Amino acid sequence: IKDIRDINEEDLKEIYAVCHLAGLSNDPMGELNENLTYDINYEASKNLALLSKKVGVERFIFSSSCSMYGIADGDNALDESAEFAPVTAYAISKVKTEIDVQNLGSENFSVTFLRNATAYGVSPKLRLDLVVNNLVGWAVTSGNIKIMSDGTPWRPLVHAEDIARAFVATIDTEKKDVNGKSFNVGQNGENYQIKDIAKMVGEVIPNCKVEITGEHGSDSRSYKVDFSKITNELPKFKPKWKLRDGIEEIYKSYVSQ
Repeated sequence: IKDIRDINEEDLKEIYAVCHLAGLSNDPMGELNENLTYDINYEASKNLALLSKKVGVERFIFSSSCSMYGIADGDNALDESAEFAPVTAYAISKVKTEIDVQNLGSENFSVTFLRNATAYGVSPKLRLDLVVNNLVGWAVTSGNIKIMSDGTPWRPLVHAEDIARAFVATIDTEKKDVNGKSFNVGQNGENYQIKDIAKMVGEVIPNCKVEITGEHGSDSRSYKVDFSKITNELPKFKPKWKLRDGIEEIYKSYVSQ
């Protein structure tokens, strides 16, 4: 285990591919200290890519985010050609890294950007701040889910295991077919409104009350994402999870602890 800011050439010798997922990983944490966020998420990421290319690493796969698209019209699914409109330090750091690392790509140094949808699911380092994991947590501990907005915002969702599958599929695909490319990571059909996520959690977990208060109005952070490109151009990516199965998995994990 090593701080991403301390990686040196020796750490990267004889490495074929770097799958870069390190960083401050959510918006509230990123906003606490924007300079630190840029230092870790952007400067250290760029430096890692530079070092990787220098020592002869052949592939650099960056864990990016659909949050780069920012606030969007929820009726239109965004593909990889959509304009960047980041609204948080976290999202800005992803945009800046993609732009700079893109310029490093070459015939001998393949760079690929995996723009993950909002993650969920059981993992060794479980995040309870993510919307699905969080709603299941409230349902289990209190028997109640209260949505303070009107519940209409859209979120694209993807299981953590399927994110891992995207990295493996990228490595298993010819470099020339993924070099310089960005892929939204998820599945068409896995965009959900917050109210529908809450409703599904309520259906899975016994005696759970779901309340949409609407007292805070509509959340402006609403976007749907198009995942056609990863389906068509990265056929080795075979996602396994749907939202309801993931909710059941999380619920079983919580109550078994």
